[in-house]
Amino acid sequence: MTRQAASYRRGRVLLAGDAAHVHYPAGGQGLNIGVQDAVNLGWKLAQVVKKISPESLLDTYHAERHPIAAAVLRNTMAQVALLRPDDRTNALRDAMSELLKMDQPRKRFAAMMSGLDIRYDLGEGHELIGRRMPDLELVTANGPLRVFTLLHQGRPALLNLGITGGLDITPWADRVQQIDASYSSAWELPVLGAVAAPAAVLIRPDGCVAWVGERTQSGLVDALTNWFGPPAAA
Repeated sequence: MTRQAASYRRGRVLLAGDAAHVHYPAGGQGLNIGVQDAVNLGWKLAQVVKKISPESLLDTYHAERHPIAAAVLRNTMAQVALLRPDDRTNALRDAMSELLKMDQPRKRFAAMMSGLDIRYDLGEGHELIGRRMPDLELVTANGPLRVFTLLHQGRPALLNLGITGGLDITPWADRVQQIDASYSSAWELPVLGAVAAPAAVLIRPDGCVAWVGERTQSGLVDALTNWFGPPAAA
């Protein structure tokens, strides 16, 4: 069976996990995307309930997650097709096996099935925007720090990897943590490989990169307002 809800939100009703999509359980992808649904929705729902953000923020849940599940439904249907016991499918399966002996197709399929190739449509710009932030080991004034430990409390984070004190987010300081840090190694992303190291990165609570700064704060205020509500009154 392969089914997907037409909409993940109808007013106060939101669907996630198996309530939103069902498919053949190849690779445990249903569990993975169910957890991803919850992590994508949870912080948005919390901000709306706390009146930090407008209710329209909840619409981004469907916009971001529906296409991901649709892609999983397509690849699980393809895997089911490869299980058919006939000569034509056997030939196709042999062809796929040959492809998966090559590095690039194998990396592509592994990233697809693990969800590491996900990129939400958050607009144009740096290759990191809309993608999962890599779990880098940063160097800070207080010692080493893993990026993902910043997300354990469900708070967004602004990583300043450029000049210390070069970014000012005072009107959002009550909800966005700011970290001055450095990272000297190359940035590697699944599928993409090496990417240009940014000067600053705004990370949503679900680990998604919402904004990338290269040398200026251009677009930062809009990104903060869009995802984490209007600035606090002075």
